[in-house]
Amino acid sequence: MMRPTRRQLLLGFGASVLIGGGYVWSRFRRAVSAADRRVAGRSSTMTTPFGTLEYAIAGSGPPLLMIHGTGGGFDQGLRFAEALKRLGHQIIAPSRFGYLRSDFPADPSPANQADALAALLDHLAIDRLAVAGGSAGALSATAFALRHPDRCSALVLLVPAANVDGSDPVAMSTLQETAVHTLLTSDFAYWSALNTAPETLIGTLLATDPALLTTVSRAERARAFAILADIMPIGARAEGMLNDAQQAGHPAAMDFSQLRMPVLLISAEDDRFGTAATARKIAAVLPQAELTILPDGGHVWLGHDREVTERMHRFLAQFI
Repeated sequence: MMRPTRRQLLLGFGASVLIGGGYVWSRFRRAVSAADRRVAGRSSTMTTPFGTLEYAIAGSGPPLLMIHGTGGGFDQGLRFAEALKRLGHQIIAPSRFGYLRSDFPADPSPANQADALAALLDHLAIDRLAVAGGSAGALSATAFALRHPDRCSALVLLVPAANVDGSDPVAMSTLQETAVHTLLTSDFAYWSALNTAPETLIGTLLATDPALLTTVSRAERARAFAILADIMPIGARAEGMLNDAQQAGHPAAMDFSQLRMPVLLISAEDDRFGTAATARKIAAVLPQAELTILPDGGHVWLGHDREVTERMHRFLAQFI
């Protein structure tokens, strides 16, 4: 039997690379199409002074404005509030500036986002409601409560990602910033990481110790991976995510001590974004605030979703 020539080996290797590359690219394109289908047809849009704003409504009962965190959109808001919907709350879930079908205005500040949300309530003919903001969404929720206090009956700040004392809770090196920028602006880069190193993403993007995955229920493990998968398509969320990183890292241009409505703050001690310390600092200037710090669970309160839902439900029930 004749040995293959060098030319034949090179041709064979090249063909394998092309076939393998074609398979990977085909899988990637299918994943993007599936992500597009997942969010299609589930939301509405309206026009605000800041451009188009996307939103979705689910459930019935007392309304709750659920403002998503980094990597989200209306779909993340609905996911985080799904259990509250089952408990009898109507969930109004907007996509913040630069997420999915919401425009990204010249000034995407939390103040302008708050005013856009007020326009949404006008559109829906809702005078007053409870507001919840998760992660970077806590900035928009706080801005709304400060700028439109007569329209906010109660405020929930869930793992609030904010710089409240002039010190960035998550300082990164230039190399880390470059890596994160690449990951957050490329569907292919994110999809590749999602398929090869999902636990690394849980530790970084979700700021949650991946070791917790072995200690929680199957449903909670599935929830963590679903949150990661929901970030696809990342290209449709990139502007919002990069803006969140900028807003969360710089000093928050708002005075939390001026909040006058009932406030609930929830975080986890081991949140790698440092939101437990942030929640404590906010609670310290609010005599009316209720503070819940979980012993673990990270930025997505892994293993504590039922506990967090029940805590929010009890709090909100006082103001219905």
